[in-house]
Amino acid sequence: MRVQRLLAALLVALVAGCGPAVAATADRVPSFRPAPPRPYAVGVRHFVVDPEGSRPLPVTVWYPAEPAAPPHATTRERAGPVPWPDVPVAAGRFPVVVYSHGLHSLPDLHAPLTTRWAAAGFVVAAPTYPRTNLRARDFTRADVRNQPADGWRLIRHLVRLDARPGDPLAGHLAVDRFAAAGHSAGGFTTAGMFTSGHPRRLRAGIVIAGGGLAGSFAGPVAPLLFVHGGADPIVPESVGRAAYARSLGPAAFLGLPGQGHGEYLTPGRPGFAQVLAATTDFLRWTLYDDRCARDRLPADAVLPGVTTLTTRALPDRA
Repeated sequence: MRVQRLLAALLVALVAGCGPAVAATADRVPSFRPAPPRPYAVGVRHFVVDPEGSRPLPVTVWYPAEPAAPPHATTRERAGPVPWPDVPVAAGRFPVVVYSHGLHSLPDLHAPLTTRWAAAGFVVAAPTYPRTNLRARDFTRADVRNQPADGWRLIRHLVRLDARPGDPLAGHLAVDRFAAAGHSAGGFTTAGMFTSGHPRRLRAGIVIAGGGLAGSFAGPVAPLLFVHGGADPIVPESVGRAAYARSLGPAAFLGLPGQGHGEYLTPGRPGFAQVLAATTDFLRWTLYDDRCARDRLPADAVLPGVTTLTTRALPDRA
């Protein structure tokens, strides 16, 4: 119960913003409503992009739900908000996070993080990549190189879906405010979406236990957050540090000394609260222009003995 109370209090604190600001991108962003002041209930739906194509892409979408969603759809210990299938989307438009899983994984395995982002006011769309997911019949890690294009295919689909009459998400997606995020191979996928000529609608990225692909970190400058365990045996921290050094513009590196490839993504484990706080602050700053989230990110990210934070070119405090 102690973990439940702490995480519930943390989520409430994270969504208590104090108004919009301008994120540090190459051009001034348009005005947008303030970040939500309190958590939402969470809905979930599924669809397939290009079901008849050569690379059908099943997608899980978590989204802010109407207050009329079941009242017990709240944070429970170690599980996060309980997502309710196909409940109505909350009123308004919400920024979108494309979340990419790692090798031998699935979107649902990342729900402790993604559902909490949805409760904080983001639509989170997580594709199941055709040849690297846990159930892939023709698994091949080399297919990661094709996944950034899948991520962009999903973004284009969501832009069209927002304008599709009758779709439950239509009119609820802030189609000029996307972020990409992912863990392990999904982190490399995320980095690969930031290549030369990428549209400015992709405003921010979160690379967890990953690094850069060929051509990454080119095109329009976007803030990036890197998260990495200091004793990661699968993707060494040096790979993440090298990607951080190569990235352009505002960036931060959240280190977890002594930790491995992702145990810090499990509620109740050391560092989870700091990873949740830092990533939520980062998304609120870059997608909602929330200057208070930007200002509190360094303090929220660091717990002595558990996490460290390095930053480059982040804006000064308001």
